[in-house]
Amino acid sequence: MPLPLSKMASWHFCNVLDTGADARRVWQFDARGEPFNLAREQTARNGEPLPPNLVAKSWAAIFKRKLNVAWLPPQNVFLKVAQFPMSSPEETRSMVELQLEKLSPIPVTQALWTMHVLPQPAGAPAENLQTIIVIIVARDVVEEFLGKLEGQGYMADRLELPMLDQLQATQIAGDGAWVYPEGHGATSTALVAWWYGGQLRNLDLLTLDSGANRIASLKDQLVQMTWGGELEGWLTSPPRWHLVGDSGDAWHGALREALDQPVEILAPVPAQQLAALTAQRAAHSDPANNLLPPEFATRYQQQFVDRLWGRGLLAALGIYAVGLAIYFVALTVFSQLTGRVERQADSISNTYTNSIQMAGMLNVLKERDQLKFAALDCWKAVAETMPTGLTLETMNFNDGKSLSLRGTAPTDQVTAVTDFFDALRKWKNGNDFLFDPNADVPRTGLNPGAQSITWSFELNLKRTEK
Repeated sequence: MPLPLSKMASWHFCNVLDTGADARRVWQFDARGEPFNLAREQTARNGEPLPPNLVAKSWAAIFKRKLNVAWLPPQNVFLKVAQFPMSSPEETRSMVELQLEKLSPIPVTQALWTMHVLPQPAGAPAENLQTIIVIIVARDVVEEFLGKLEGQGYMADRLELPMLDQLQATQIAGDGAWVYPEGHGATSTALVAWWYGGQLRNLDLLTLDSGANRIASLKDQLVQMTWGGELEGWLTSPPRWHLVGDSGDAWHGALREALDQPVEILAPVPAQQLAALTAQRAAHSDPANNLLPPEFATRYQQQFVDRLWGRGLLAALGIYAVGLAIYFVALTVFSQLTGRVERQADSISNTYTNSIQMAGMLNVLKERDQLKFAALDCWKAVAETMPTGLTLETMNFNDGKSLSLRGTAPTDQVTAVTDFFDALRKWKNGNDFLFDPNADVPRTGLNPGAQSITWSFELNLKRTEK
Protein backbone atom coordinates (compact mmCIF):
# COMPACT_ATOMS: atom_id res chain seq x y z
CA MET A 1 0.00 0.00 0.00
CA PRO A 2 1.69 3.28 -1.04
CA LEU A 3 2.10 6.02 1.50
CA PRO A 4 0.33 9.37 1.26
CA LEU A 5 2.43 12.03 -0.38
CA SER A 6 2.57 13.99 2.88
CA LYS A 7 4.45 11.12 4.53
CA MET A 8 6.96 10.54 1.78
CA ALA A 9 10.42 11.94 2.39
CA SER A 10 11.89 14.20 -0.24
CA TRP A 11 15.17 12.72 -1.45
CA HIS A 12 17.62 13.98 -4.04
CA PHE A 13 19.79 10.87 -4.31
CA CYS A 14 19.41 7.22 -3.30
CA ASN A 15 22.33 4.78 -3.01
CA VAL A 16 21.82 1.02 -3.11
CA LEU A 17 24.67 -1.21 -1.89
CA ASP A 18 25.04 -4.87 -2.84
CA THR A 19 27.59 -6.74 -0.71
CA GLY A 20 28.61 -9.70 -2.85
CA ALA A 21 31.07 -12.44 -2.04
CA ASP A 22 33.90 -10.98 -4.15
CA ALA A 23 32.94 -7.35 -4.72
CA ARG A 24 30.56 -4.64 -3.62
CA ARG A 25 28.49 -2.61 -6.03
CA VAL A 26 26.90 0.76 -5.40
CA TRP A 27 24.24 2.29 -7.61
CA GLN A 28 23.35 5.94 -7.13
CA PHE A 29 19.98 7.06 -8.47
CA ASP A 30 18.55 10.51 -9.03
CA ALA A 31 15.44 10.42 -6.82
CA ARG A 32 13.87 13.67 -8.00
CA GLY A 33 11.70 12.09 -10.68
CA GLU A 34 9.72 8.99 -11.50
CA PRO A 35 11.17 6.53 -12.32
CA PHE A 36 14.57 6.93 -10.67
CA ASN A 37 17.40 7.42 -13.16
CA LEU A 38 20.85 5.91 -12.65
CA ALA A 39 23.38 8.66 -11.99
CA ARG A 40 26.48 6.61 -11.14
CA GLU A 41 27.61 3.02 -10.62
CA GLN A 42 30.72 1.96 -8.72
CA THR A 43 32.25 -1.48 -8.08
CA ALA A 44 34.80 -2.03 -5.32
CA ARG A 45 36.48 -5.33 -4.57
CA ASN A 46 36.48 -6.55 -0.99
CA GLY A 47 39.21 -4.75 0.88
CA GLU A 48 38.91 -1.62 -1.22
CA PRO A 49 37.13 1.36 0.38
CA LEU A 50 33.92 2.69 -1.09
CA PRO A 51 34.19 6.15 -2.68
CA PRO A 52 33.52 8.68 0.13
CA ASN A 53 32.09 11.26 -2.25
CA LEU A 54 29.50 8.68 -3.33
CA VAL A 55 28.30 7.20 -0.03
CA ALA A 56 29.38 9.67 2.68
CA LYS A 57 27.16 12.54 3.79
CA SER A 58 28.58 16.06 3.97
CA TRP A 59 27.21 19.61 4.18
CA ALA A 60 25.57 19.09 0.80
CA ALA A 61 23.34 16.39 2.33
CA ILE A 62 21.52 19.11 4.30
CA PHE A 63 20.21 20.66 1.09
CA LYS A 64 20.38 17.59 -1.18
CA ARG A 65 19.20 14.70 0.97
CA LYS A 66 20.80 11.31 0.35
CA LEU A 67 19.26 7.94 1.25
CA ASN A 68 21.68 5.05 1.81
CA VAL A 69 20.09 1.62 1.29
CA ALA A 70 21.86 -1.71 1.79
CA TRP A 71 20.73 -5.10 0.50
CA LEU A 72 20.54 -7.51 3.41
CA PRO A 73 21.88 -11.01 2.58
CA PRO A 74 18.81 -13.26 2.39
CA GLN A 75 20.26 -16.45 3.87
CA ASN A 76 19.37 -15.50 7.48
CA VAL A 77 16.08 -13.74 6.73
CA PHE A 78 12.69 -15.34 7.43
CA LEU A 79 9.71 -14.43 5.22
CA LYS A 80 6.15 -15.10 6.29
CA VAL A 81 2.97 -14.47 4.31
CA ALA A 82 -0.15 -13.41 6.18
CA GLN A 83 -3.60 -12.10 5.35
CA PHE A 84 -4.97 -9.14 7.31
CA PRO A 85 -8.07 -6.98 6.92
CA MET A 86 -7.69 -3.82 4.87
CA SER A 87 -6.73 -0.89 7.12
CA SER A 88 -4.35 2.04 7.47
CA PRO A 89 -0.56 1.39 7.65
CA GLU A 90 -0.52 2.16 11.39
CA GLU A 91 -3.37 -0.22 12.15
CA THR A 92 -1.88 -2.90 9.92
CA ARG A 93 1.46 -2.64 11.71
CA SER A 94 -0.29 -2.99 15.06
CA MET A 95 -2.13 -6.11 13.89
CA VAL A 96 1.11 -7.68 12.63
CA GLU A 97 2.84 -6.87 15.91
CA LEU A 98 0.08 -8.65 17.85
CA GLN A 99 0.59 -11.78 15.71
CA LEU A 100 4.39 -11.56 15.67
CA GLU A 101 4.96 -14.27 18.27
CA LYS A 102 3.04 -16.74 16.09
CA LEU A 103 4.81 -15.66 12.91
CA SER A 104 8.39 -15.39 14.16
CA PRO A 105 10.57 -18.53 14.33
CA ILE A 106 12.89 -16.78 16.83
CA PRO A 107 12.07 -15.00 20.12
CA VAL A 108 10.52 -11.61 19.49
CA THR A 109 12.92 -9.91 21.91
CA GLN A 110 15.86 -11.11 19.79
CA ALA A 111 14.32 -10.26 16.42
CA LEU A 112 13.91 -7.27 14.16
CA TRP A 113 10.98 -7.18 11.78
CA THR A 114 9.28 -5.15 9.13
CA MET A 115 6.47 -5.72 6.68
CA HIS A 116 5.73 -5.23 3.01
CA VAL A 117 2.17 -4.89 1.71
CA LEU A 118 1.69 -6.47 -1.71
CA PRO A 119 -0.59 -4.65 -4.14
CA GLN A 120 -3.70 -6.50 -5.16
CA PRO A 121 -3.01 -8.16 -8.54
CA ALA A 122 -5.36 -7.64 -11.44
CA GLY A 123 -8.13 -10.23 -11.52
CA ALA A 124 -7.80 -11.06 -7.81
CA PRO A 125 -11.06 -11.70 -5.93
CA ALA A 126 -12.53 -8.58 -4.35
CA GLU A 127 -11.98 -9.58 -0.71
CA ASN A 128 -11.56 -7.19 2.18
CA LEU A 129 -8.09 -8.63 2.86
CA GLN A 130 -4.56 -7.54 2.10
CA THR A 131 -1.51 -9.76 1.60
CA ILE A 132 1.47 -8.88 3.77
CA ILE A 133 4.99 -10.28 3.72
CA VAL A 134 6.53 -10.14 7.19
CA ILE A 135 10.36 -9.97 7.15
CA ILE A 136 12.02 -11.25 10.32
CA VAL A 137 15.75 -11.40 11.07
CA ALA A 138 17.79 -11.96 14.21
CA ARG A 139 19.07 -8.76 15.82
CA ASP A 140 22.65 -10.07 16.15
CA VAL A 141 22.74 -10.82 12.40
CA VAL A 142 21.70 -7.26 11.59
CA GLU A 143 24.16 -5.75 14.06
CA GLU A 144 27.01 -7.84 12.64
CA PHE A 145 26.08 -6.81 9.09
CA LEU A 146 25.88 -3.12 10.06
CA GLY A 147 29.27 -3.41 11.75
CA LYS A 148 30.81 -4.61 8.48
CA LEU A 149 29.17 -1.75 6.59
CA GLU A 150 30.48 0.79 9.10
CA GLY A 151 33.98 -0.62 8.63
CA GLN A 152 33.59 0.07 4.91
CA GLY A 153 32.42 3.65 5.54
CA TYR A 154 28.76 3.01 4.63
CA MET A 155 26.15 4.28 7.09
CA ALA A 156 22.89 2.68 6.01
CA ASP A 157 19.56 4.46 6.47
CA ARG A 158 17.53 1.42 5.46
CA LEU A 159 18.05 -2.33 5.10
CA GLU A 160 16.08 -3.90 2.27
CA LEU A 161 15.59 -7.35 0.79
CA PRO A 162 15.98 -7.35 -3.02
CA MET A 163 13.94 -10.53 -3.26
CA LEU A 164 10.81 -8.48 -2.49
CA ASP A 165 11.33 -6.42 -5.63
CA GLN A 166 12.19 -9.51 -7.68
CA LEU A 167 9.04 -11.18 -6.38
CA GLN A 168 6.84 -8.16 -7.06
CA ALA A 169 8.28 -7.63 -10.56
CA THR A 170 7.44 -11.18 -11.67
CA GLN A 171 4.45 -11.49 -13.97
CA ILE A 172 2.13 -14.05 -12.35
CA ALA A 173 -0.10 -16.02 -14.71
CA GLY A 174 -2.30 -18.70 -13.20
CA ASP A 175 -1.67 -20.89 -10.18
CA GLY A 176 1.66 -22.44 -9.40
CA ALA A 177 5.05 -22.10 -7.73
CA TRP A 178 7.81 -19.70 -8.67
CA VAL A 179 11.40 -20.54 -7.65
CA TYR A 180 13.95 -17.74 -7.11
CA PRO A 181 17.50 -19.18 -6.76
CA GLU A 182 20.09 -17.59 -4.51
CA GLY A 183 23.52 -19.28 -4.43
CA HIS A 184 25.78 -19.33 -1.37
CA GLY A 185 29.07 -21.16 -1.77
CA ALA A 186 28.95 -24.92 -1.57
CA THR A 187 25.18 -25.01 -1.00
CA SER A 188 22.45 -23.17 -2.84
CA THR A 189 19.13 -21.90 -1.59
CA ALA A 190 16.04 -20.73 -3.38
CA LEU A 191 12.84 -18.99 -2.39
CA VAL A 192 9.59 -20.62 -3.47
CA ALA A 193 6.55 -18.36 -3.88
CA TRP A 194 3.17 -20.11 -4.03
CA TRP A 195 0.47 -18.21 -5.93
CA TYR A 196 -3.09 -19.55 -5.88
CA GLY A 197 -6.32 -17.78 -6.56
CA GLY A 198 -4.51 -14.64 -7.65
CA GLN A 199 -2.86 -14.22 -4.22
CA LEU A 200 0.49 -15.05 -2.67
CA ARG A 201 -0.23 -17.88 -0.28
CA ASN A 202 3.14 -18.95 1.11
CA LEU A 203 6.91 -18.49 0.91
CA ASP A 204 9.21 -21.46 1.49
CA LEU A 205 12.97 -21.96 1.37
CA LEU A 206 14.51 -24.75 -0.71
CA THR A 207 18.04 -26.01 -0.20
CA LEU A 208 20.03 -27.75 -2.94
CA ASP A 209 22.89 -29.78 -1.47
CA SER A 210 26.02 -30.67 -3.36
CA GLY A 211 26.06 -34.32 -2.24
CA ALA A 212 24.98 -37.43 -4.08
CA ASN A 213 21.52 -37.43 -2.48
CA ARG A 214 20.69 -33.87 -3.47
CA ILE A 215 17.82 -34.87 -5.81
CA ALA A 216 16.21 -37.07 -3.17
CA SER A 217 16.57 -34.35 -0.57
CA LEU A 218 15.09 -31.78 -2.94
CA LYS A 219 12.16 -34.09 -3.73
CA ASP A 220 11.42 -34.58 -0.02
CA GLN A 221 11.35 -30.82 0.51
CA LEU A 222 8.97 -30.32 -2.42
CA VAL A 223 6.62 -33.05 -1.17
CA GLN A 224 6.53 -31.51 2.33
CA MET A 225 5.72 -28.09 0.88
CA THR A 226 2.91 -29.57 -1.22
CA TRP A 227 1.43 -31.40 1.76
CA GLY A 228 1.58 -28.21 3.84
CA GLY A 229 -0.36 -26.31 1.18
CA GLU A 230 -2.99 -29.06 0.97
CA LEU A 231 -3.41 -29.09 4.75
CA GLU A 232 -3.88 -25.34 4.85
CA GLY A 233 -6.46 -25.60 2.08
CA TRP A 234 -5.10 -23.19 -0.51
CA LEU A 235 -3.36 -25.81 -2.71
CA THR A 236 -6.37 -26.88 -4.75
CA SER A 237 -4.60 -28.25 -7.87
CA PRO A 238 -1.19 -29.60 -8.89
CA PRO A 239 1.18 -26.63 -9.19
CA ARG A 240 2.86 -25.46 -12.37
CA TRP A 241 6.53 -24.85 -11.70
CA HIS A 242 8.46 -21.78 -12.84
CA LEU A 243 12.16 -20.98 -12.43
CA VAL A 244 13.08 -17.28 -12.35
CA GLY A 245 16.64 -17.76 -13.52
CA ASP A 246 18.83 -19.14 -16.31
CA SER A 247 18.26 -22.37 -18.18
CA GLY A 248 21.89 -23.25 -17.50
CA ASP A 249 21.40 -22.86 -13.78
CA ALA A 250 21.92 -25.99 -11.64
CA TRP A 251 18.42 -25.47 -10.30
CA HIS A 252 16.82 -26.09 -13.68
CA GLY A 253 18.07 -29.62 -14.09
CA ALA A 254 17.60 -30.43 -10.39
CA LEU A 255 13.95 -29.30 -10.42
CA ARG A 256 13.14 -31.17 -13.62
CA GLU A 257 14.66 -34.34 -12.23
CA ALA A 258 13.01 -34.00 -8.81
CA LEU A 259 9.58 -33.04 -10.17
CA ASP A 260 9.68 -35.21 -13.27
CA GLN A 261 7.87 -32.52 -15.21
CA PRO A 262 8.86 -29.48 -17.31
CA VAL A 263 9.83 -26.26 -15.58
CA GLU A 264 9.08 -22.92 -17.24
CA ILE A 265 12.03 -20.51 -17.37
CA LEU A 266 11.47 -16.80 -16.63
CA ALA A 267 14.17 -14.15 -16.95
CA PRO A 268 15.00 -12.43 -13.66
CA VAL A 269 15.16 -8.66 -13.29
CA PRO A 270 18.75 -7.43 -13.94
CA ALA A 271 20.71 -6.23 -10.92
CA GLN A 272 20.72 -2.57 -12.00
CA GLN A 273 16.97 -2.51 -12.62
CA LEU A 274 16.40 -4.41 -9.37
CA ALA A 275 18.42 -1.77 -7.51
CA ALA A 276 16.27 0.96 -9.09
CA LEU A 277 13.10 -0.81 -7.90
CA THR A 278 14.56 -1.12 -4.40
CA ALA A 279 15.56 2.55 -4.35
CA GLN A 280 12.12 3.67 -5.45
CA ARG A 281 10.36 1.45 -2.91
CA ALA A 282 12.70 2.49 -0.08
CA ALA A 283 12.34 6.19 -0.85
CA HIS A 284 8.54 5.89 -0.68
CA SER A 285 8.38 3.58 2.35
CA ASP A 286 7.22 4.46 5.81
CA PRO A 287 10.30 5.21 7.99
CA ALA A 288 8.78 3.01 10.70
CA ASN A 289 8.97 -0.06 8.42
CA ASN A 290 12.70 -0.54 8.60
CA LEU A 291 15.01 -3.33 9.74
CA LEU A 292 17.59 -0.77 10.89
CA PRO A 293 17.58 -0.69 14.72
CA PRO A 294 16.49 2.72 16.09
CA GLU A 295 19.64 3.08 18.19
CA PHE A 296 21.79 2.74 15.06
CA ALA A 297 19.76 5.39 13.24
CA THR A 298 20.14 7.75 16.22
CA ARG A 299 23.87 7.12 16.43
CA TYR A 300 24.36 7.66 12.69
CA GLN A 301 22.46 10.93 12.87
CA GLN A 302 24.54 12.11 15.83
CA GLN A 303 27.77 11.13 14.07
CA PHE A 304 26.63 13.05 11.00
CA VAL A 305 25.93 16.18 13.08
CA ASP A 306 29.23 15.86 14.97
CA ARG A 307 31.11 15.38 11.70
CA LEU A 308 29.50 18.50 10.25
CA TRP A 309 30.43 20.53 13.34
CA GLY A 310 33.97 19.16 13.29
CA ARG A 311 34.44 19.94 9.61
CA GLY A 312 32.88 23.36 10.10
CA LEU A 313 35.30 24.16 12.92
CA LEU A 314 38.24 22.87 10.90
CA ALA A 315 37.14 24.97 7.94
CA ALA A 316 36.77 28.04 10.17
CA LEU A 317 40.22 27.44 11.68
CA GLY A 318 41.65 26.95 8.20
CA ILE A 319 40.11 30.21 6.97
CA TYR A 320 41.35 32.00 10.10
CA ALA A 321 44.86 30.60 9.62
CA VAL A 322 44.90 31.63 5.96
CA GLY A 323 43.62 35.10 6.86
CA LEU A 324 46.24 35.39 9.60
CA ALA A 325 48.98 34.34 7.18
CA ILE A 326 47.78 36.89 4.63
CA TYR A 327 47.73 39.56 7.33
CA PHE A 328 51.30 38.87 8.43
CA VAL A 329 52.53 38.70 4.84
CA ALA A 330 50.84 42.02 4.08
CA LEU A 331 52.24 43.47 7.32
CA THR A 332 55.76 42.40 6.35
CA VAL A 333 55.43 43.79 2.83
CA PHE A 334 54.03 47.12 3.98
CA SER A 335 56.63 47.35 6.76
CA GLN A 336 59.38 46.94 4.17
CA LEU A 337 57.76 49.56 1.93
CA THR A 338 57.40 51.92 4.90
CA GLY A 339 61.03 51.43 5.88
CA ARG A 340 62.13 52.10 2.30
CA VAL A 341 60.09 55.31 2.19
CA GLU A 342 61.45 56.38 5.58
CA ARG A 343 65.01 55.80 4.42
CA GLN A 344 64.34 57.82 1.28
CA ALA A 345 62.82 60.56 3.42
CA ASP A 346 65.90 60.57 5.68
CA SER A 347 68.18 60.79 2.67
CA ILE A 348 66.41 63.85 1.28
CA SER A 349 65.47 65.49 4.60
CA ASN A 350 68.61 67.71 4.66
CA THR A 351 68.07 68.77 1.06
CA TYR A 352 64.42 69.48 1.81
CA THR A 353 65.30 71.55 4.90
CA ASN A 354 67.84 73.56 2.96
CA SER A 355 65.31 74.12 0.20
CA ILE A 356 62.74 75.36 2.73
CA GLN A 357 65.29 77.73 4.26
CA MET A 358 66.32 79.07 0.88
CA ALA A 359 62.67 79.50 -0.13
CA GLY A 360 62.08 81.44 3.10
CA MET A 361 65.09 83.66 2.49
CA LEU A 362 63.92 84.26 -1.09
CA ASN A 363 60.51 85.27 0.17
CA VAL A 364 62.07 87.69 2.65
CA LEU A 365 64.16 89.26 -0.10
CA LYS A 366 61.14 89.53 -2.37
CA GLU A 367 59.14 91.09 0.44
CA ARG A 368 61.87 93.62 1.16
CA ASP A 369 62.09 94.46 -2.51
CA GLN A 370 58.36 94.90 -2.69
CA LEU A 371 58.31 97.07 0.48
CA LYS A 372 61.07 99.24 -0.87
CA PHE A 373 59.26 100.01 -4.06
CA ALA A 374 55.91 100.18 -2.25
CA ALA A 375 57.19 103.01 -0.02
CA LEU A 376 58.44 104.89 -3.06
CA ASP A 377 55.11 104.36 -4.81
CA CYS A 378 53.27 105.71 -1.76
CA TRP A 379 55.50 108.79 -1.67
CA LYS A 380 54.93 109.32 -5.39
CA ALA A 381 51.16 108.93 -5.04
CA VAL A 382 51.02 111.45 -2.17
CA ALA A 383 53.18 113.92 -4.09
CA GLU A 384 51.02 113.69 -7.19
CA THR A 385 47.61 113.88 -5.55
CA MET A 386 48.10 116.22 -2.56
CA PRO A 387 46.52 119.61 -3.38
CA THR A 388 48.04 122.96 -2.58
CA GLY A 389 46.92 124.37 0.73
CA LEU A 390 47.12 121.18 2.69
CA THR A 391 49.97 120.62 5.10
CA LEU A 392 51.34 117.10 5.59
CA GLU A 393 52.76 116.73 9.04
CA THR A 394 53.32 112.92 9.33
CA MET A 395 53.48 110.05 6.89
CA ASN A 396 53.86 106.51 8.26
CA PHE A 397 54.46 103.34 6.18
CA ASN A 398 53.18 100.65 8.61
CA ASP A 399 54.88 97.23 8.12
CA GLY A 400 54.45 97.50 4.39
CA LYS A 401 50.72 97.00 4.78
CA SER A 402 49.17 100.41 5.22
CA LEU A 403 49.90 104.12 4.81
CA SER A 404 48.88 106.63 7.50
CA LEU A 405 48.71 110.36 6.72
CA ARG A 406 48.13 113.27 9.12
CA GLY A 407 48.19 116.97 8.57
CA THR A 408 46.46 120.34 8.85
CA ALA A 409 44.49 122.59 6.55
CA PRO A 410 42.60 125.85 6.69
CA THR A 411 39.02 125.55 7.78
CA ASP A 412 37.81 126.32 4.30
CA GLN A 413 39.78 123.38 2.81
CA VAL A 414 37.67 120.54 4.19
CA THR A 415 36.52 119.64 0.67
CA ALA A 416 40.16 119.57 -0.49
CA VAL A 417 40.91 116.96 2.17
CA THR A 418 38.10 114.76 0.87
CA ASP A 419 39.22 115.20 -2.73
CA PHE A 420 42.79 114.34 -1.72
CA PHE A 421 41.54 111.16 -0.04
CA ASP A 422 39.51 110.11 -3.09
CA ALA A 423 42.35 110.85 -5.50
CA LEU A 424 44.85 108.96 -3.36
CA ARG A 425 42.80 105.79 -2.93
CA LYS A 426 42.08 105.68 -6.68
CA TRP A 427 45.70 106.28 -7.69
CA LYS A 428 47.01 103.58 -10.02
CA ASN A 429 50.49 102.25 -10.51
CA GLY A 430 50.17 101.24 -14.11
CA ASN A 431 46.87 99.34 -14.43
CA ASP A 432 46.53 98.32 -10.79
CA PHE A 433 45.28 100.28 -7.79
CA LEU A 434 47.94 100.93 -5.23
CA PHE A 435 45.51 101.14 -2.33
CA ASP A 436 42.32 99.35 -1.39
CA PRO A 437 39.50 101.58 -2.71
CA ASN A 438 37.25 100.52 0.20
CA ALA A 439 38.95 102.63 2.83
CA ASP A 440 37.33 104.52 5.68
CA VAL A 441 36.62 108.25 5.09
CA PRO A 442 39.15 110.69 6.48
CA ARG A 443 38.75 112.06 9.98
CA THR A 444 38.89 115.86 10.56
CA GLY A 445 38.92 117.96 13.70
CA LEU A 446 38.78 121.75 14.42
CA ASN A 447 41.90 123.11 16.13
CA PRO A 448 41.71 125.65 19.02
CA GLY A 449 41.16 129.20 17.76
CA ALA A 450 39.07 127.91 14.81
CA GLN A 451 41.75 128.95 12.31
CA SER A 452 42.63 125.41 11.00
CA ILE A 453 41.57 121.79 11.05
CA THR A 454 43.43 118.55 11.61
CA TRP A 455 42.87 115.71 9.15
CA SER A 456 44.02 112.08 9.08
CA PHE A 457 43.23 108.85 7.26
CA GLU A 458 44.72 105.42 6.61
CA LEU A 459 44.90 103.41 3.40
CA ASN A 460 45.67 99.68 3.03
CA LEU A 461 48.12 98.67 0.33
CA LYS A 462 46.57 96.40 -2.22
CA ARG A 463 49.85 95.18 -3.68
CA THR A 464 51.00 93.54 -0.46
CA GLU A 465 47.79 91.49 -0.23
CA LYS A 466 48.57 89.92 -3.61
